[in-house]
Amino acid sequence: MRVLTCIICPVGCSLNVEEGSPGFDGFAPLTVTGNNCPRGAVYAQEEIRAPKRVVTATCALEEREGTSLYAPRRVPVKTLLPCPKERIADLLADLYRLRLKPPIKSGDPVIADWRETGITVAATRTIG
Repeated sequence: MRVLTCIICPVGCSLNVEEGSPGFDGFAPLTVTGNNCPRGAVYAQEEIRAPKRVVTATCALEEREGTSLYAPRRVPVKTLLPCPKERIADLLADLYRLRLKPPIKSGDPVIADWRETGITVAATRTIG
């Protein structure tokens, strides 16, 4: 049995997840208890079967002539959809290789449809 804390709403239900015997498709059914709403059961199923996370990072800015020493050198970014946990390292590697050219507005896509996953990475700060 695994114990998870639901993060879908502020209640933070303690979820108990038990795995049954594998069925004909090779997957074991999951029994979730402790949830106060149906969203908790859906969260537990997804967290066990295919965990995803919103990824936040920073991307480098191209060097510009005439900028002060105090000008930002990186811009914060985040995914607009959760990324499968097993692909986060690849996404971060791609983000750290980027060199962005200002001006950048908050909300501008930095990467659209990353590796054909439908995940868009957007800037979260305006850099002039």
